[in-house]
This record gives sequence, structure tokens and C-alpha cells, in this order.
Amino acid sequence: MKKILVTGANGQLGSELRDIYANSEYELFFLDRKQLPLDKIEIIQDILGMYEPDYIIHGAAYTAVDKAESESDIAYTVNNLATEEIAQYCRIHGAKLIAISTDYVFDGESSTPLKEDAEVSPINTYGDSKLKGEEAIMKWAPDSIIIRTSWVYSYYGNNFVKTMLRLMSEREEISVINDQIGSPTYARDLGLAIYSIIESRVWMPGVYNYSNEGQLSWYDFAVAIKELAGLDCKINAIPTEQYPTPAKRPKYSLLDKQKIREAYQLEIPNWKDSLRLMMNRL
Repeated sequence: MKKILVTGANGQLGSELRDIYANSEYELFFLDRKQLPLDKIEIIQDILGMYEPDYIIHGAAYTAVDKAESESDIAYTVNNLATEEIAQYCRIHGAKLIAISTDYVFDGESSTPLKEDAEVSPINTYGDSKLKGEEAIMKWAPDSIIIRTSWVYSYYGNNFVKTMLRLMSEREEISVINDQIGSPTYARDLGLAIYSIIESRVWMPGVYNYSNEGQLSWYDFAVAIKELAGLDCKINAIPTEQYPTPAKRPKYSLLDKQKIREAYQLEIPNWKDSLRLMMNRL
């Protein structure tokens, strides 16, 4: 029986993968930060060795984008050095690695959907730490699959959708940024894409993009959430300049999904259909 080990067991993707693999013929190991402390890089390979996985789905990361600016040491340890240890383990033991990365490896200056070979140039610590992790994977385990994704939300965990629902219930009026463009990713859809890759028994290493289909701003996303929830809150569209944050965000990070769609014959749902499904679950 093949073994799959998932890092970030309690994260949005990890939680969705647990549901997806509930009745699977694989032996699954879901490791949280207690079972696999990514800040203790000297023990990571030993812990992985206890499970002897055939596949590692590496979804765990330091994802506090603004906090990363003041906690860069821990961001680089988790997103780069720990990822390097996992990649080295995969190289030594022949495990296949699917690692999750981010649209924040781009600077946001593009005006057309970003392909996998577009120039990378992160504008914040989080994005740079994730890019260093990608580079470590390519150095040590070039046979890996890296999936860049964006604006992830889920039935599980904390995310933009749940924050908007809470704020719109509490307030008569909120303001949301309207000049950052991309597409959200329902973590269950990303999990199903990963499931499809493993099930296909066809391993095509490299970098892939995955998000839901469509193009929108955070403001458009908030309006859709409001409409689906039937709430009355007034939403004001504001430019990024009116909402300063410690970390800069890319203005445009819409991902081109053609490569993963063709390689693995994936049907990628539209963002609004997936949002409706997730909110129905709530």
C-alpha cells in the first residue's frame, strides 16, 4: 500500500485533503506542527523517515504575510530551510514531492495572466521566503511538482470569506481594496487537483499554476460573498494606498492555468461556482 504524508494537517488544504482521502486505498499520515515542527530543521528528515512516505504533499508554511516582515527569521526557516530538508529527504529516499507555493513570488507588475516561466521578483518577505523554498526544491529534488496558488480559502480555518462574513454581519459599512487583481482558490478544488495528479500515475515534474477560473479584485470577491450570503452591509471600494500594510502586495497576480489543465486533463471550476459550494457547506 502506497503511503502519502501531508504536512500542514490542520491548515486549509490539509483539512480538505483529509476529507478527500477519507476512503482511500492509500495509507495517509497527516502531520501538524507538533508532529512535524518545521522550525526545528535538524529533526525533520528523521521524523519523515519514521513514516517512509511514497508521496509528500507539503502544504505547511509560514503564511502570516504582514508578520513575516518583522519575523523574517522564522519565515525563512519554515518556508525555505524546512522545505530544503523535505526536498533532501525526497532525493535520498525516492519519495515524490508535491509542494505548494504562492502567487507572491511575482512582483505584480504584469498585465496579462502569469505563466509558470514568467519572471519572479517578490516584493515582500513571505514571497521571497517561498521562492527560496522553490529554489531549494529545484536544487535537491528536481523531480518534484511545485504548485503556485493564490487567495486560498476553505470551509476550514481562517480566511477572507469568513472574515468578510463576520465583518458584514457586525458592521453597516466596510471598505475593501479594488486594485489588486487575481483569482481566489477554493482549497478543496486544489486538493482535488493534487488527488488527480497522484491518481493519474503520470508524474510530470515542474512548476504549475492553480487557482479557480476568472479574474477579479478583492472588492469583487467581497461583493459576491455579500450577495450569496444575502447581507445588507455597504461595501466601499478603496485603492491599496488607503489600506497600508507592513507587507506590500502584488497589484496583479492572475495565474495562467493552461499548463496544469493540459498536463492532467483538469476541469478547473469558476471562482463563483466554488464560492457558492463552499458557502453552502457553511
